Amino acid sequence: MKTSWRSASLLASAAAVLALTTACGQDGGGAGASQNVGATAAPGDIGDIGAGAGDGLGAGVNDGRRSASPPASAGKLSVSEDTELGELVTDGSGRTLYRFDQDTAQPPKSTCDGDCATAWPPVAADDAIAGEGIDKALLGEVTRADGTKQLTIGGWPAYRYAKDTAAGDVKGQGVNGKWYALAPDGKKAKAADLPGLSTRNDPELGEIVVDKNGMTVYRFMKDEAWPKPVSACEGACLEKWPAVAPVAADDTEGVEKKGLMSFTRSDGTEQQTVDCWPIYTFAGDEKPGDTNGQGVGGTWYAVAPDGKPVGAPEK
Repeated sequence: MKTSWRSASLLASAAAVLALTTACGQDGGGAGASQNVGATAAPGDIGDIGAGAGDGLGAGVNDGRRSASPPASAGKLSVSEDTELGELVTDGSGRTLYRFDQDTAQPPKSTCDGDCATAWPPVAADDAIAGEGIDKALLGEVTRADGTKQLTIGGWPAYRYAKDTAAGDVKGQGVNGKWYALAPDGKKAKAADLPGLSTRNDPELGEIVVDKNGMTVYRFMKDEAWPKPVSACEGACLEKWPAVAPVAADDTEGVEKKGLMSFTRSDGTEQQTVDCWPIYTFAGDEKPGDTNGQGVGGTWYAVAPDGKPVGAPEK
């Protein structure tokens, strides 16, 4: 993603999901104190964030170990505008700063240590300067388990991501559904609002359906659509392939309305369909744009706007 140095406002939050029920084949209708820091300190250079470190998958829970190195300096903080996420905070070298959902802001507390802190290096508080667009009153610090001081923004401990190797990278956005770029007010930087279901152009798969979070939607070839939808994914299967909840027809964009409906699963819950085929997301997709579920087991495929499975062998 490319960034430019200018101010922009965050877009509105995601629309509420509504239930839709129509007949198949019909057109759908229905631990330290926070304080101000770094007001006059000189900018510091970004430290080595360990590009060869692990990706932090499954990391993030304090395992009792201490960070291998002290937090890297912050320098002069700035506001950068990302084309998809809007305003986010970058350090003196243009690196994106992140927050972790398992941390707390009131009171500030960091829970990322050990291997987690290798993948997500904490940002030092001692030299942080509030640049243009940054409210100095929102900058603070928290004492980590190893006694070092970590920068907080709006109370949230700030980190970099080891896989962000260049200024402007935002590869940590949405990782494990727990890591998000920091907005200037300390909140999460979020992608633009998406409808309940919409489409995007994937460089390999073409136009495919995504959910309200931008996550790829899939079909299971063992399901049935006619004369009525039936899901063959139960129990442990649903843990890996969560069912997409009902979406109102007017909360979709680019998806064919015919056969766009919800149905009642065997466990009594409601699930959305496209062209009457049950749809799912994949737990192995960490962030929007991932298509790790494509072709799994020769039975799971991304969904085209008309409900057909993308790349599935023809029968």
